[in-house]
Amino acid sequence: MRELVEILAKALVDNPDNVVVTQTEDERAINVSLKVAQEDMGKVIGKQGKIAKAIRTVVKAAAVKDGRRVNVDIDH
Repeated sequence: MRELVEILAKALVDNPDNVVVTQTEDERAINVSLKVAQEDMGKVIGKQGKIAKAIRTVVKAAAVKDGRRVNVDIDH
């Protein structure tokens, strides 16, 4: 899941070198944290959070194949 979030984020931002994605797992879910440069936050979140919601939807759809739950957090 980390790789998928990284690919999506790098395609959206102006500074792809500043994209940092970390992944932790527990028995119930996979937690993915996305950090981007401050000036790229608007591009990742989108108007009214539509881009962020789309990223979460794509990642959750990919996780369904594995039978896992995924949480995507966007940090700045």
